[in-house]
Order: sequence, then C-alpha cells, then structure tokens
Amino acid sequence: MLRRATALLTRPASTLRAARAFSTDVAETPVGNPAFNEAWKKVIPLIEPPKTPLTFMKPRPPTPSSIPTKLTVNFVLPYASELSAKEVDMVIIPASTGQMGVLPGHVATIAELKPGVLSVHEGNDVTKYFVSSGFAFIHANSYADIIAVEAVPIDRVDPSLVQKGLAEFTQKLNSASTDLEKAEAQIGVDVHSALNAALTG
Repeated sequence: MLRRATALLTRPASTLRAARAFSTDVAETPVGNPAFNEAWKKVIPLIEPPKTPLTFMKPRPPTPSSIPTKLTVNFVLPYASELSAKEVDMVIIPASTGQMGVLPGHVATIAELKPGVLSVHEGNDVTKYFVSSGFAFIHANSYADIIAVEAVPIDRVDPSLVQKGLAEFTQKLNSASTDLEKAEAQIGVDVHSALNAALTG
C-alpha cells in the first residue's frame, strides 16, 4: 500500500490530471449515449429511447479566457427562485468558515451556509437576505448557484420578534434537561443571534 502511494505521488501531474478530470473540464455540451440509443432502436424501433437527466441539462457555459466584469447568480429556495441568472458585481456569503466574498473569476468552490446575511451587490445597490442554511456552488465560469433552505429579505424581519425569540430560546437552553432539548434550544439561539446581528450590524 505504501509503495502504491509513493508511486502515485511521484507520477507526473499531467498523468494525474488525465486520470481524473476536474469539474471545470467537463464538456460544455451534454454527452449522450449513442450506443444505448442504437441498441434501443434495434430492440424497440417504434418507441423513442428514454430520456436521461443529460437530455434536460442545458449546456454549461464555457469558462471564459478572460475574467468577466459580472458574476451571474442563481439564488433558489425549495419553493421559489429569488434570483435567476442575475448579473451582479459581488455576493457576500455567510459560509460556515466565515464571510466569503465572491467576485467574477472566483476559484471554483463549494461552501456550506450558516445562518447569516447574504448580500448581493449590484452597483451601489445592496440587497440583503437572511439565510438559515444551505450551500453555495461557485463555478470557474463566474457563475454562482446559491441554494438555501429558507431565506427572507432583511427588511421584512421584525426586530421585536427576534428579541422575543432569542429570549425564549435562551431560557429553553438554560432549563433543558435532555440532549435533544439542548440541541433544539441551541439551534434556536444560534439562528436568533444571527438574525439579531444581521439587524443591528
């Protein structure tokens, strides 16, 4: 096993890349399966071959040779699309590792979202959303896909309800007797604390 690891480490970088492509090296157009389609037509010539997920995927925009001036953002929730192919200057994401600013040309990244403020910068306009959790997928072609479990514009949050919720969950945390009660109360405290910080900050 150790010899194999040494052999892999001493292999040239070009052969390593050929062995496993990066996600940014994926073909710009979805690749079908012509062999399957031909076999299907031989067996069942009167019925069209079934459609696969690749059939419905739009071609991935190519990675530009120069850095674009705008970042294209898709911001979706399970029940709605907040932003669809919106061209912006920058987004600031509440990643679990800290606030992450994303500009055009950002390196490809996947980030887990924590409760916090997602701000979308378009010229002098800044739109802020409070997100509960989710993921952000930053692509090398200056596209960003942000998927949140729940999100609400900051200006629609009632500060008095946030203070009330924070007090209630803090009290529940102090009086919790089981691990489950402590975990549920801690989540409530974390979310309301983040909401409070978003409103005051």
